Amino acid sequence: MARILVVDDDIAIRAFLREVLEADGHQVDEAGDGKQGVLCYQKQPSDLVITDILMPEKDGVELIMELQESFPEIKIIAMSGGGRGLDAQFSLRIARDFGAIQQLEKPFTRKRVLETVYRVL
Repeated sequence: MARILVVDDDIAIRAFLREVLEADGHQVDEAGDGKQGVLCYQKQPSDLVITDILMPEKDGVELIMELQESFPEIKIIAMSGGGRGLDAQFSLRIARDFGAIQQLEKPFTRKRVLETVYRVL
């Protein structure tokens, strides 16, 4: 299957995505923010990156922009539940404009995660 990098500052979301994706046969790497995500991807490129938008250090949009610049063929799914005065749909539209191929609005189901991953891969 695929190697997938999950980037989110919420440990519970990372754990949920790891469980869902590994049960489907994927290999999962994790990062707690955009800065760690860039370093992780540079060290071990993935077939797909799933990233939250609102994170400390480096947010998801900054992560998308940096990875797109260095790796133009990268496949990225953005996810958001909103926050900081922004609704999830607004954050996801911004992510799409900067290169996210698909979007996931939190909360999401196992089925929705897998459908989105298969659509991108």
